[in-house]
Amino acid sequence: MNTFPMWSVLGLILGVALGFAAAFGGLGAFLLVLVLGAVGFLLGRIAESGEISMFRWSGGRQ
Repeated sequence: MNTFPMWSVLGLILGVALGFAAAFGGLGAFLLVLVLGAVGFLLGRIAESGEISMFRWSGGRQ
């Protein structure tokens, strides 16, 4: 049995938050939520692993 799809649920939550920001706050709110979401993601990665490693997502050689 597979583990809980954490990344899919996280993506869904972020998409809903961005949708609400765009619908009710306009472009400025959308961009603010987008930037703060990226900052929160990076801080979470640092807290989880102690380092920032984006090589997994770059698609290049490791």
